[in-house]
Amino acid sequence: MTEPSAVARLSRDLTSALKADDLEDFYRDLHRHPETAFREHRTAGKLAGRLRSAGYRVAEGVGGTGVVGVLENRDGPVVWLRGDLDALPVTEATGLEYASTTAGVMHACGHDLHLTWLAGAAEALAAGRATWSGTLVVVGQPAEEVGGGAAAMVRDGLHERFPRPDALFGQHVTPGPAGLCSHTPGLIMSASDDLDVVVHGVGGHGSRPESTVDPVVTAAYIVTRLQAVLAREVAARDAVVLTVGQFHAGTQHNIIPAEARLALNLRTQDPRVRERVLAAVRRTVEGECRAAGCPVDPEISVRSGFPNTVNDAELDASVAAVHRQVLGEGAVFDFGPAMGSEDFALLAPDGVPYAYWFLTSTPPDVWRAAPGDDLQQKLDRVPGNHSPLFAPDPSVLMPGVLTLVSAALTRLAS
Repeated sequence: MTEPSAVARLSRDLTSALKADDLEDFYRDLHRHPETAFREHRTAGKLAGRLRSAGYRVAEGVGGTGVVGVLENRDGPVVWLRGDLDALPVTEATGLEYASTTAGVMHACGHDLHLTWLAGAAEALAAGRATWSGTLVVVGQPAEEVGGGAAAMVRDGLHERFPRPDALFGQHVTPGPAGLCSHTPGLIMSASDDLDVVVHGVGGHGSRPESTVDPVVTAAYIVTRLQAVLAREVAARDAVVLTVGQFHAGTQHNIIPAEARLALNLRTQDPRVRERVLAAVRRTVEGECRAAGCPVDPEISVRSGFPNTVNDAELDASVAAVHRQVLGEGAVFDFGPAMGSEDFALLAPDGVPYAYWFLTSTPPDVWRAAPGDDLQQKLDRVPGNHSPLFAPDPSVLMPGVLTLVSAALTRLAS
């Protein structure tokens, strides 16, 4: 394996030829024109065009709106680099000059930045192909936010139609003082399950509650009772988050509805804990409905959107070593596993190692102004992913390209 210092020097050489202004224009254009899951037609076309111009063989429409570019460059390893395409149904409030022009849609999770990093890395590696050997596969994945994009690409033959990877790499923007890189060997992100609950009651007039079975009251008890599941049925050492994201019931002030609907999200880091909590949720919902005298059993459906993301420790260590060379020793740290979730791991065929890391991006003035005396206090007070105020500092554009290029070269450099 090539020494980290040599990989770092080569990475700097390749990225130095890129036009920073061009990449920033690309980023601003993507930010102005966000598209939600499986509707990323313009976004996908922009990535495909840049890949073709750089010499890649490009396939579009993979898994709906996914893009795959392949660059074969002599014998050697196969490396996959992944970025995601989709935006969120969030109304932007950043006030940026290049703010979203699409009503109610925003790149509030930084996927426009991810895609710019991916395009820049693909172009730098293509231009410098004389310095490395192997095959580079660039994956523009749709619909990460809804948890269906990676699975859709796999169903559409991603693992059969394109060269099998020897390593897969990805990165994500996150709040924090701009320019740092977080590497965590092993578990880095949590599994996520979405649960839909329907409580069936007996509707009627608001003036005669005694003639009804009120599903709103029952659903409210469920919401509060579920908090006791975490407080009394999960060990303190186990990281679990259970969120009630939606509560829908009724159409009018004086009508007791016939049903209430809840939408839950469960985050876990241990499969055994996951099963225990799911069983407790079912028991709690069913028990509250029986206690209320609901005429029909509740409906409970579970949809698993994201698996645990577990970095290959050896691969992640090799990439982290190179990132210390390109960003500086003090710029790389281990923040530990996050409760956030990704479908990135589904892109890796069985047995293929992957590494995934975070790059911090809060503008310096925003970070300095945030109240708090330590990292965690400030992180809790600066705009984060999914916030309508989330606005990464453009200064991280080139460092993000550099981290992706250097990761690829840990396997491709000869």
